[in-house]
Amino acid sequence: MPVERLDSRLDAIVAPDVDWEELGRGFGGPTGPAEGPVWIAEGGYLLFSDIHNSLRMRWHPEHGISVDKQDTKNGNGQTRDQEGRLVVCHHFSRCVDREHADGTVTMIADNYRGMKLNRPNDVVVKSDGAIYFTDPPPKVPFTPPDHPPEIDCAGVYRVSPDGERLNMVVRDLINPNGLCFSPDEKVLYVNDSNQHRKLIMAYDVEADGMLDLGSARLFCDMRADTRMGGPDGMKVDVEGNVYCTGPGGIWILSPTGDHLGTIAMEGRTSNMNWGDSDWRTLYFTGARSLNRIRLLIPGIPVPRGTLAGSV
Repeated sequence: MPVERLDSRLDAIVAPDVDWEELGRGFGGPTGPAEGPVWIAEGGYLLFSDIHNSLRMRWHPEHGISVDKQDTKNGNGQTRDQEGRLVVCHHFSRCVDREHADGTVTMIADNYRGMKLNRPNDVVVKSDGAIYFTDPPPKVPFTPPDHPPEIDCAGVYRVSPDGERLNMVVRDLINPNGLCFSPDEKVLYVNDSNQHRKLIMAYDVEADGMLDLGSARLFCDMRADTRMGGPDGMKVDVEGNVYCTGPGGIWILSPTGDHLGTIAMEGRTSNMNWGDSDWRTLYFTGARSLNRIRLLIPGIPVPRGTLAGSV
């Protein structure tokens, strides 16, 4: 069963006869899956991370899969900023950096108040250029064993549009992982992939880009489902539906948090992103594979608000 249907509202999102397609497998290893897919619209190809092998991979519809970059320092989640530059989270080097068109790399964040970050995991860029990323607890071998943790908590961080200020905007999650904005950017969703929590939280975004922590509310609780998988990568479509990896595959949630259905997949699903010229294809990574499925509602394009099909 390629799609588990729980609510008739899913019919407007996923066609009844649709199935997902595997594009390649064999990535990752015992310590890390394929991750961080991001569509490069002007080139018509997808980039994704092979964490364990410290590679960035490329999938092209005509040329298939090839190595795009070596020695990524266990690169994980990645996106693009408003100028189309790649923004990447790195576990091993414990930083978030920006890669320019000529291949040069500049640092975005590698410490908080002089303390080295744990292992940045996933990242999203707001339309004003502010960068938000998650920093889960240290975990060998993603962080070097000879570099002990310096920060006493996991966090969600915001880098100001000018790059001058780094603020920890959430600090009460055990293992913050995936994050995404609602279409109007008034809500930031952040999930906690800790096996005892397995939830998604929602926070109102204030005018200055900080989060109203008093607005924190539970958006989805996945703990009752005992199948393999949990919250990891997360994205949103133009109608405000939220897509999050979870038990059994990718959960599709209404803007109010109702579980409408699941794109079913055996094993763990790690992350996802929108692609193709109409932004209606959801590319997603598993523990060892790259896959895609065509949907009826387009997703939020990357870079946000700058390309055809944007909102």
